[in-house]
Amino acid sequence: MPMPWTYRHASKEWRAILNDLKDRMSLVSDNSAYTAMDGVLQVFRRRLTAQQGLDFASVLPAIPRAVFVSGWHLCEQPPPFVSRAALIAEVKKIRQHHNLTPDNAIEATAWSLRRYTNKIDLERVLARLPVGAVEFWHVDVADPREIEQRIF
Repeated sequence: MPMPWTYRHASKEWRAILNDLKDRMSLVSDNSAYTAMDGVLQVFRRRLTAQQGLDFASVLPAIPRAVFVSGWHLCEQPPPFVSRAALIAEVKKIRQHHNLTPDNAIEATAWSLRRYTNKIDLERVLARLPVGAVEFWHVDVADPREIEQRIF
């Protein structure tokens, strides 16, 4: 079996993801983009069991996959998904003294990561996750080609 593209070209893919994140959130540094994405991923994974989280991570590009599982402390009963405003507030609390995360962080992260994941695999996994997971990663776009997979 050939090496998956996401492993062979992880740096190129990560650079593209960071650039997308900075553009979508009007951020100027890679650090700010990373902090926002990391916060979004932490808030999402809190709401999953270990198996659900691993299923979700399996469809992410290599570096976001590593970020998703890094430092994960499992809780016995994951909390439910709540309103978007409450989720954004939770994202902003992560590393709050070094956090420039804007209000569109979840949407921007979803928009960017959708461009680097296989849509069929992502939708299949999201459909098996708790109520609220599909909505968390939903992105409204005028043209669906905007979030088509960029790198195969």
